[in-house]
Amino acid sequence: MSRPSGNADVTRSAILAFLGTSGGASRADLARGLGVSPALMTQFVKDLISDGLVRELAMSPSNGGRPARLLGLAASAGRVVGMKVANDHVALVETELGGQVLRAESQPFNASSVTFLSALVELVRAFRDSGSGAPILGVGVGVPGSVDAQGSGVVDSSLLGWRQAPLGAVLSRELGVPVLVENNVNALAVAERLYGPGRDHADFLVVTIGEGVGAGFVTGGTVVRGSRGGAGEIGHIAAVTGGPLCTCGNRGCIEALIGEAALVAQARRSGVIQPAGTVADLQAEADRGNPMAQDIFSEAGQPLGRIVAGLVQVLDPEIVIVSGEGTLAWSHWKAGFEQAFRAALTSDRRSVPVIVESWDDEGWARGAAALVASTPFYSGESSGEQGRRVRARLSTPVGEVIGS
Repeated sequence: MSRPSGNADVTRSAILAFLGTSGGASRADLARGLGVSPALMTQFVKDLISDGLVRELAMSPSNGGRPARLLGLAASAGRVVGMKVANDHVALVETELGGQVLRAESQPFNASSVTFLSALVELVRAFRDSGSGAPILGVGVGVPGSVDAQGSGVVDSSLLGWRQAPLGAVLSRELGVPVLVENNVNALAVAERLYGPGRDHADFLVVTIGEGVGAGFVTGGTVVRGSRGGAGEIGHIAAVTGGPLCTCGNRGCIEALIGEAALVAQARRSGVIQPAGTVADLQAEADRGNPMAQDIFSEAGQPLGRIVAGLVQVLDPEIVIVSGEGTLAWSHWKAGFEQAFRAALTSDRRSVPVIVESWDDEGWARGAAALVASTPFYSGESSGEQGRRVRARLSTPVGEVIGS
């Protein structure tokens, strides 16, 4: 995890974020993890306890020395709202800083409506207002597309049909809270860095399959965003000449070949599922042992494996994490993926571990919430003024009015 700057407010918020994402730590753990002297950390912790933001927990197990008192977040330290935006619905969660989901819901949404921005504002406002009343530190939003910067949140998305949508600015202005917007796979990569297998790795690759195909690159503990926030759009890599039309307007993209819509269309054409059948119906057929259904997934795994192998050759990650709704059928993807993936790697990289994690709508929204939880660790970067606002809220003593 990146260390905070020496600014006291940033360090206070980083202590709270560290406790939230670690589930508890001693003063010595905090000093080591955040690069602060033990004496200064003791003073920070004393102030945070006095401010009602940190509480003392049980004593940590001793290995022969003096046991240390563990610290944890007070319940009043604040909550985070995470939102995943899809074409026809929005998934919302309220979480603690440590990522624990306190409540979740899904609401219908029409991304192509001319009033989609005001509709999103009302959905988030209603969800926030129906909560526990605990302070909201910020709202994280995950979208399928490119985002210029987390703090400004201007979105281009072929899947949603949005061009230069000022999502972050509108939500922040109307809700009166900090709002961070990010590509949903990058948000997932942040969550994996905070809460998942990525905690133990500074360099890893996240690949998602589902409605689209995407990737998130973490190098040196930081998500790689690219010059315009569009890094990781592997679904729009041309896999074949010509081929089916993709949502981006090109033909033969990997997403147009193995995305959810492509698999369903193939299954309908071959009679594996009914004309109105869904990807869930296709998976059910594969689970029942239908060889044609199983072949659809296995054959889709082959181009996916080759694309991911190419990323491994270029990026040299420690691990690969495969996630997204499509992993519910991973047992059927696996054979085609593994064979193509390992065969396309050089011998020195064939042993790279592949970790598969199922990820549903709640998980995507939790990933968006991680954008807010991560800001204390990255004092500048893409979050900008919105990140500063989150850190200020996180450091506000209980009982004081949270400012803008």
